[in-house]
Amino acid sequence: MYRKAVNYLRGQAVVEITSSAPERVVNLCAAHGIPFWDVDWRTERCFRVTTTLPGLRRLREVTADTDADIRLLRKTGAPELWRRCRRRYVLLAAALVLPLLLALGSAFIWDFAVSGNDTVPTEEILQALERCGVRVGTRGVGLDQDDLRNRVLPLLPDVVYLAVNVRGCTAHVQVVERTRPPHLYRDSDVQNVVAARDGLITKIEALDGVTCVQVGDTVQAGQVLLGGVADSPRGCRYMRAHGRIRARTWYCWTVPVPLDVCEKTGEEGAVTRVAVDIGRQRIKLYAGGSVLPVDCDKITEYRGLRLPFGLRLPVTLAVERTVTHTMYDGQRTEDDARAEGERQLLAQLRQTIGEDGAILQTDVSARRQGAYLMVTLRAECEEQIGVDAPLAITSDTGR
Repeated sequence: MYRKAVNYLRGQAVVEITSSAPERVVNLCAAHGIPFWDVDWRTERCFRVTTTLPGLRRLREVTADTDADIRLLRKTGAPELWRRCRRRYVLLAAALVLPLLLALGSAFIWDFAVSGNDTVPTEEILQALERCGVRVGTRGVGLDQDDLRNRVLPLLPDVVYLAVNVRGCTAHVQVVERTRPPHLYRDSDVQNVVAARDGLITKIEALDGVTCVQVGDTVQAGQVLLGGVADSPRGCRYMRAHGRIRARTWYCWTVPVPLDVCEKTGEEGAVTRVAVDIGRQRIKLYAGGSVLPVDCDKITEYRGLRLPFGLRLPVTLAVERTVTHTMYDGQRTEDDARAEGERQLLAQLRQTIGEDGAILQTDVSARRQGAYLMVTLRAECEEQIGVDAPLAITSDTGR
């Protein structure tokens, strides 16, 4: 590694030597102290070697009286790079300014990496840090961890520990979330489990309370399924009824779907605008304002700039593409309207029965009514219908 660095600073050249006596050329190099390496024999009279730039000049001098033909293939190293760039003043200025900018920029925070948060959103953590003065462009050297933690934690009630470690231009935010204890019920908490909707009982999982129904019974919404009051030899015993009651339920919903719609034509005109975000400031490279015309779509693509070794620069290229469409009034077919209505009704049904519910059977029908298609969904499901209903106990009646 050291030898490679020295050769690069001194400059090196790859030459091809052709001679009737190549061994004489090698002996001359050794006798005059001309360094060479990476010998590659092409033929019996031709070989390639790598030598230094001073060694190349010396090699031509000592082989001037021989029949050796020395052909230069390429030059590399710092002297050759300087020769190519010494008249390119912009590159020289960039080579001087870029290390200075990197040295100055490495003292500031240009990116955040948050870890350890499962329930607290990353945006909420970054907003709390920004309110406490830690944002993009903040000086990262000399952050007072204790002071920052004392100011940020009151803004994040679900976080018990927070640390900001700055490595390079990235602030690594480590978060430890608060573990909430389970809700503890008191002995005085009394409740029933009632039916949330009409249904046919298929399964009862009673954990506590008096079972008031059996499998196969038909219940109505609000009917008590598990009671929190039981008779005892000493009077009434109160408890917190708890359990899961599954039942078959039926739904019949109707949604109107308009047949007249407003549709778009193809792209008529596209305008691309470019802006540069430096830290929190945006530099627009286009004329005019940011107000979009009517009937157009905008797609924005952000391209962050990174150096080859992975360092993210505080520069983001924002490319906005605005496409203009022509709107016209059209009419969709009844099949498309029926599919749209069915999609909406099924989505609402899945949201109503929850993740543990199951759709057993569906039937979809449609009829036209003026400018609308009335789509009706009849469905049979199986779901958990038991909900908690607290009981208020009074001193007079005990209930």
